[in-house]
Amino acid sequence: MDRWRGKWALVTGASAGIGLEFARLLAAGGTNLVLTARRQDRLEKIAQELASKHGIRAEIVAADLGTADAPGNISRFTSERKIDVELLVNNAGFGVYGEFGKSVLNAELEMVRVNCSAVVHLTHLYLQPMITRRHGDILIVASIAGFQAVPFFSIYAATKGFDLLFAEGLAHEVRPYGIHVCALCPGSTDSEFHAVAGTPQRSFKAQETSQKVAGVGLQAVAKGKSYIISGAKNYLLIHGQRLSPRSLVTRIGAAMYRPETNRK
Repeated sequence: MDRWRGKWALVTGASAGIGLEFARLLAAGGTNLVLTARRQDRLEKIAQELASKHGIRAEIVAADLGTADAPGNISRFTSERKIDVELLVNNAGFGVYGEFGKSVLNAELEMVRVNCSAVVHLTHLYLQPMITRRHGDILIVASIAGFQAVPFFSIYAATKGFDLLFAEGLAHEVRPYGIHVCALCPGSTDSEFHAVAGTPQRSFKAQETSQKVAGVGLQAVAKGKSYIISGAKNYLLIHGQRLSPRSLVTRIGAAMYRPETNRK
């Protein structure tokens, strides 16, 4: 974590789960923090705790990345305070589980905005100063779901596939400027994600801790990796399935995520 000691990191979705663990690990390494999420009360408590415990500076900005103006508002917040963000952690995201044809369209579209549009917007805003300075790091939280289609989680998997490919491509574009971009691909993680998404209990197997996943991501971006899969089992699963027909992998995913009401 010494890579960012005394510098500033911006963490989205910092009020819980992996985002909170990013904040804790970075603060322990002496990194100043800008924390953003929707829940201002939780952000205030976290910022006060980390600043007191680790002697770092911690700023908060409550924002809903499902709205189009949120990334711009966050950028203005840091600009007005003359904060140069050395590490951008695009962590905020959520999933919507169930049959797409029976889902609430607004929720699906909001997921695309948070998981994709906000990531692109924030990355563009903070990448430009990094190019000028010729250093900086960007970590984008994708998912192992981004490597294949996942029936009944179709839009979520598609958004994470977008994040993965965006990060991998961008990593090679900006490497000549001394900038690292990395996609972190966790599997099932002990966080609020499953409860919010409403995924079935059987998908909770072999969960990793949010702290472990956050540490894997920070180490990977510091080393200049363009993507990292958290967990040996997840790594073997993803690379092993490349030897199988895509239709078979999709059928297996459908069997795992099919809602109970549709199971025979």
